Amino acid sequence: MNENLAAQPQSTEWQLKLRLTEDGDLTQAHVVLDTGEAVLEADAEAHRSPHDPPVAGIGDELAAGRALLDLGHRLVHAGSVAAEAAESARRRDDE
Repeated sequence: MNENLAAQPQSTEWQLKLRLTEDGDLTQAHVVLDTGEAVLEADAEAHRSPHDPPVAGIGDELAAGRALLDLGHRLVHAGSVAAEAAESARRRDDE
């Protein structure tokens, strides 16, 4: 195969914004993913037990991690739905 005809790698950048808000023992996270074609959002929170010491960053990590996990699930679901729709359209075209 001629190397000049080989497909060139493509790069895409997505914008991700994560906002953390602390209010006493509650930390809230809001994450927004902008793919340029779609926007997905997720929210999560973390509550510090009154028995736990107030260690800086733990609530941020838990709330952010939970929001990012939720966003990941939403992203996989959106991709699965799009793939199923494309497959259904291909089958209809083949009939």
